[in-house]
Amino acid sequence: MKQLISRTVFHAAGWAGLAPALRRAFAGRAAILMLHEIQQDWRWELKTGASPDFLEYSLKWLRQEGWEIVSLDTCLEQLAADTQPHRYAVLTFDDGYRDNVATALPILERHNAPFTVYVPTGAVTRTLQPWWLGLRELFRLRDSIAIDGMAMRFSCRDFDEKASALEKVSNWVHEDYHRVEMLTPTFNKAGLSLESLNDTYFLNGAELQALARHPLASIGGHTESHPALAYLNEALARAEMADNRNYLEGLLQRPVRHVAFPYGNARACGPREQHLAVEAGFSTAVTTRHGQISDRKPNHFALPRIALGGPFDSRIAFEGRMNGVQSAVEMLLGRSN
Repeated sequence: MKQLISRTVFHAAGWAGLAPALRRAFAGRAAILMLHEIQQDWRWELKTGASPDFLEYSLKWLRQEGWEIVSLDTCLEQLAADTQPHRYAVLTFDDGYRDNVATALPILERHNAPFTVYVPTGAVTRTLQPWWLGLRELFRLRDSIAIDGMAMRFSCRDFDEKASALEKVSNWVHEDYHRVEMLTPTFNKAGLSLESLNDTYFLNGAELQALARHPLASIGGHTESHPALAYLNEALARAEMADNRNYLEGLLQRPVRHVAFPYGNARACGPREQHLAVEAGFSTAVTTRHGQISDRKPNHFALPRIALGGPFDSRIAFEGRMNGVQSAVEMLLGRSN
C-alpha cells in the first residue's frame, strides 16, 4: 500500500510542479544511492536489479541537477567542512555481483563516477547461501512453485506474475529473517544448490583484486555470510564483521574502511551493530533505511541510503526520491522500519 501511495504521489508531484518545493523542504545535502545488480536483461532477472539504461539515465540526471558524484569519504569530508549549498551523491553496490564490473563499470567510467562495492566473504569463497537468488531461479524457471514455509503455491503465467510472486515471498522473508531457514525444504525438493549460484553471479578473488585496483572503486565489507546481524548473539555478530574485514584486507592488501549491514533495516541492525562496526575497525556503516543526509556531522554508523532498481522503479520514482517526495510520504504515513 505504501508503495502504491508513493508512486501516486511521485506522479502527482511531477504533474503539479511541486518538486522544487519538496526538494527545499525534504531533500538533504547528500544522498547515498544503493544498487545491487545491473542486469542486461532486467525482465529475465524478474526486475530485481536495475538496467544499464536506468543507471545511465540516473547518472546523467544527477549531473544535470547539480549533484556532485563523489566517494563516500569525500562526501562526509565535504559535508563537515563545506558551508556552501553543494549536493553530493555517493554510489554503492551491495554483494559484489559480476555485472557490477561487466555492465556497470563501463557506464561509471564514462561518467567518471566513484563507487563502493560491499562484499561478503562467502560470495568470494563460494560458500554464501544466497536465498534471494535461489528464489529467483525457482520462479524464473518454473511456472508453479510451492513455498513450503508459507504453505502457499504460486502459479505464474508470465514474467510479470513471476516477478510479483517473487516479491511476495521475499517480503515474507524480510518480515522475519528466521524464515530463511524455512526455505530449505523448497530448495531441496527442487534440487537447487544455492552455493552453485555463487560462480554465476559473484566476483571471484582475482576479479575482486582487479576491481580494487581501479581508481574509481572502493571495496567495503558486508559480513562473512550475509546474516541479519541483530538475530545473532554479540560474539557471532562481532565475528561476522571483523572476520570479513580481515579477509578482504588480506585478499586486497589495502584498508577496508566501510561496511554495509546486510538487509540494513531496523529488524536487521541497530545500535548494537553500530557499536560492533566501530569495534571491528570500520569508519562508516550504511543501512537500507531510506533517507538523505542533511547534517554536517551525521551518525557515520547509521547512514541512510536511497534504493535504485527493483520492479517498481522508474525515472519519475527516482526523481521523486531524490527530490524528497518519498521522505514526505514517509513522514505523512509513518516509517515502516
